[in-house]
Amino acid sequence: MTSFTVARAGSFTALALAALGMSTPAVAQEKSTAEGIAEYRKMLEDGNPADLYEAKGEGLWTRKRGPKNASLELCDLGKGPGVVKGAFVELPRYFADTGRVQDLESRLVTCMETLQGLNGDEIRKTPFGRGEQENVTALATWIAAMSRGMPFNLPTSHPEEKRFYELGKRAFYFQGGPHDFSCATCHGQDGKRIRLQDLPNLTKAPGDGVGFAAWPAYRVSNGQMWGMQLRLNDCFRQQRFPFPGFGSDVTIALASYMGINAKGDKSAAPTIKR
Repeated sequence: MTSFTVARAGSFTALALAALGMSTPAVAQEKSTAEGIAEYRKMLEDGNPADLYEAKGEGLWTRKRGPKNASLELCDLGKGPGVVKGAFVELPRYFADTGRVQDLESRLVTCMETLQGLNGDEIRKTPFGRGEQENVTALATWIAAMSRGMPFNLPTSHPEEKRFYELGKRAFYFQGGPHDFSCATCHGQDGKRIRLQDLPNLTKAPGDGVGFAAWPAYRVSNGQMWGMQLRLNDCFRQQRFPFPGFGSDVTIALASYMGINAKGDKSAAPTIKR
């Protein structure tokens, strides 16, 4: 076979593989990139700054604070007053005393208000990462850590829990804004990626376990601890929608939708993110 024939055969093979999306070097490179990202994340887990927030949250739980000079040790997160272990993987859920479905962070504000006498409205209006909002994030980090490795099993028996799931589903697929985006645009299918970031499919397990199960998480890119409320509010910002605000019905509904979809997946929080 002449060199010209070999060259033509090689060119044909390359074109055929490219047309079929089967370029061997590209597949190898993609695998190498994915493995590199996984190794990078694994290295970041050593000395995760979330540990500091976790320790702070544990201290805040037992510390007497506020006008009532009381701790949060009688706070009911859904499993009885003071029971922390296993609570995170069953939230959001309906609470009879407030008549609402609440996630972990909004429930903590209720306890800070009723047990310690702190001003709940002021806490809800405080920007993320400041004042009592930072304390809420620290508390949520510690409480999440107490359920690490436990499977999600959000309750769905109450009519309000069912309603919030359906509301969250509608919000997840609602498309609008200047870029005509929805949550599902990035998180409604398998195998999506933005830059080097894998985008989990949040409509099912195990994909939702990778996404929902990871928060609270420490964000390396801005040196802050993010709870689920901040994560969801920032998603609205990226879609060019106004912030819904802390503890809004739509953010809790979205968390209900994702949490129920994550049934059986094990909690990894608190984690570390780019």
